[in-house]
Amino acid sequence: MDQIMGNLPATNFVGASNVLQELNAAFHHSEDQLRGYAAQRGVEWYFIPPRSPHFGGLWEAAVKFAKHRLLRGVGNAKLTADELSTHLVEVEALLNSRPIASPGNDPNDGEALTPGHLLIGQALLSLPQESDTGVTSSKGGCEYLRRWRMLSALKQQFWDGWSKDYLVSLQQRNRWSTGCSDLEVGRLVLVHEDNSPPQRWLTGRVVATTVGADGKVRVAHIQTSGGVIKRAIQKLALLPINIAPNEEVKAPEAFNGAEMLEH
Repeated sequence: MDQIMGNLPATNFVGASNVLQELNAAFHHSEDQLRGYAAQRGVEWYFIPPRSPHFGGLWEAAVKFAKHRLLRGVGNAKLTADELSTHLVEVEALLNSRPIASPGNDPNDGEALTPGHLLIGQALLSLPQESDTGVTSSKGGCEYLRRWRMLSALKQQFWDGWSKDYLVSLQQRNRWSTGCSDLEVGRLVLVHEDNSPPQRWLTGRVVATTVGADGKVRVAHIQTSGGVIKRAIQKLALLPINIAPNEEVKAPEAFNGAEMLEH
């Protein structure tokens, strides 16, 4: 049975494809208005080879980072089904808040496009709250408060690790996969900031640069919503994300928390 299943694509996607095909057939046996709608909104699926996540490219790399941090955080935690569902939804929001590109060509616009814009039309934001990292085993307070603090701590721990992994992955991809030109004035960049709250990414436009003794740009002045800051280029990642020549350009994927457990 394992050998048979190993030759099939992921069964959840195959099942979804079959359901959509049945739904499409049902529409074609319905009224003319439904047939027209189905013809315009039909869905076609393309499958990668089974057991070959490297064919997935960038989105599979993002899933790998997320799964690693998710399992490290909740691996030993005793969560109820509702608490696990809540944590997965929070992780999903964190993943879909990441900057991916500039929404326009306005040099004064420091806002970045995120998967959240493609889902709800705007960035996914959360209210700031006090960091609860390290209180997962706290015994104080009532049981409901203790459980809420534990979930808040798990969310903060995931954010602290995953946001750093994501930024490092962008810098490594640009540095080692393609030849990099100097940072130019007007480019939109993602700034690596320590201790930033969840779903808060610092982006801005390069307004000035400083070159080193080798003639290469080493420091940049960034115009952000809070003013101009000065950072070394090691703390910056260019947006939009550059794709290596051997990588296929894919639309940025929006994440579903439950699906990360199915990979």
